[in-house]
Amino acid sequence: MLELAAAGAKILHIRAVEFARRHKVNLVVRSTFSTDPGTVVISDENGAKQMEESIVSGVATDKSQAKITVIGIPDVPGKAAAVFTTVAEAGANIDMIVQNTPTGSDVTDSVSDITFTLPKGDLKRVLDALAQNRDVLGYRELESDEQIGKLSVVGAGMRTHSGVSAILFRALAEAGINVEMISTSEIRISVITSLEQVDDAARAVHKAFDLDSDTVATVYAGTGR
Repeated sequence: MLELAAAGAKILHIRAVEFARRHKVNLVVRSTFSTDPGTVVISDENGAKQMEESIVSGVATDKSQAKITVIGIPDVPGKAAAVFTTVAEAGANIDMIVQNTPTGSDVTDSVSDITFTLPKGDLKRVLDALAQNRDVLGYRELESDEQIGKLSVVGAGMRTHSGVSAILFRALAEAGINVEMISTSEIRISVITSLEQVDDAARAVHKAFDLDSDTVATVYAGTGR
């Protein structure tokens, strides 16, 4: 649940999940507009270990991120640290990071590109900070993109089941979704795609992992299910 909240799911605030996990408190998630029983999120000490874990528990999307690519940065020790120190001093939190294989004829002119994602609200401030430190960082140019979306597949059962990545990327490929970045953890796989494709990607992945429901969703006052 903590991974889902951090990945962009809006139902539970991440701090609420953190406190529940720390103090081993079960969470009962219900709508204030209906009498439906809702969902119980159970801590390990209260019985979750005795329950069969689903391979994938949920899919979350996040449309609030932007992407920056630092192009042509010298491939020498300390340059990546300098880039992310600049970002940290600008007060931004980084989510995903990808660095490509260095290119160049020899060590002296070898360069690489670093791409990372961050909240859209921090984009201009970070771009300005990187531009002001261009001489120190030594990169060739900057590129940015606000039209991206993140899709995350989360499930504790992924630790013991093979083939989750294959199902995910096959579903995205069959839906014609182009993947720009990939990040993984023990129980999460996140991908970056274009903003206009992220909803289609979520629907395709829900179907691939049998997370669809026959129950028709009811929306109360525009607040959720």
